[in-house]
Amino acid sequence: MSDTGTDTDPRRIIVDTDTAGDDTQAILLACLTDRLAVEALTVVAGNVPFDYEVENAKYTLSLIDREDVPVYEGARDPLLKSHEHAEYVHGEGGLGGELFPDTGIGSEPGFAPDTIVEHARDAPGELSLLCIGPLTNVALALAREPDLPDLLEEVWVMGGAVEWGGNVTPAAEYNFWVDPDAAKRVLREFEVHLVDWGICVRDGVFGPDVLDRVAGIDTELAGFFEEITASVREFTGDQQGIDGTTQPDSLAAALCAYPELRESVGTYHVDVDEREGLTRGYSAVDTDGVTDGEPRTHVIESADADGYRAVHLSMLEHGDPDRVF
Repeated sequence: MSDTGTDTDPRRIIVDTDTAGDDTQAILLACLTDRLAVEALTVVAGNVPFDYEVENAKYTLSLIDREDVPVYEGARDPLLKSHEHAEYVHGEGGLGGELFPDTGIGSEPGFAPDTIVEHARDAPGELSLLCIGPLTNVALALAREPDLPDLLEEVWVMGGAVEWGGNVTPAAEYNFWVDPDAAKRVLREFEVHLVDWGICVRDGVFGPDVLDRVAGIDTELAGFFEEITASVREFTGDQQGIDGTTQPDSLAAALCAYPELRESVGTYHVDVDEREGLTRGYSAVDTDGVTDGEPRTHVIESADADGYRAVHLSMLEHGDPDRVF
């Protein structure tokens, strides 16, 4: 696992996203930290209808004057299966139900999986992926370039549920459930750094005290955060018994950017159940080494929750997540 600090060049990265509420926070963090250099956003089917996702990504970039980051449109459907959107969590359109951006910013020509391949070929061993949606684009990129795992520096994935119940079914986390075929292929072929739903619930929740602090911050980013998380807080309270908001994608971005926040990491063989039915999208993590599968997935098992919250709050208040370090 590379250790990118403030005295080194930023890590070059593409963010692959199904842009709804928390994706926006991950995009903001990735663009605002000096630890990462975001070369592109690639959009994948997932949280909300695809055209909303594309506009949400562009709008997020516009909030921090980063319209220079190109946005590429990718897969509008999972590889083989149908899926349902999660507007019941994020609100209609994905940004809380009241905000429907129309930026007028064009998408870049080309298909997102091709873009991932082209960037990786142009800079072998120098590009990383931060995947905060279903893994369809990455699986399609792999089909185009079988050597892609060797061309990338790191692949970070928010997905799966390790020793924890799912958030869309009892068995599955949403990103893996949407496209389990893609998740299975990616975890089989890539050395993945996995930020699962369980650690997001343990170390990535903003409770009432943190949300009260955000309410007291008078910035555009803090106001945006409050708008997009209102529906999420209602959902997590009613359906998950959590008084607060979960921040899975921004936690994944923070763990990618700041090695200091990673407290415990275990490396295991991980497989995904791609079959339709009760266990679609289930992530089978061989923590006891009982299978003959190669342990190659680095599961972030615990994180510095206070440090992560400080990073996120610094971003919302000062536009600079790096002030914490």
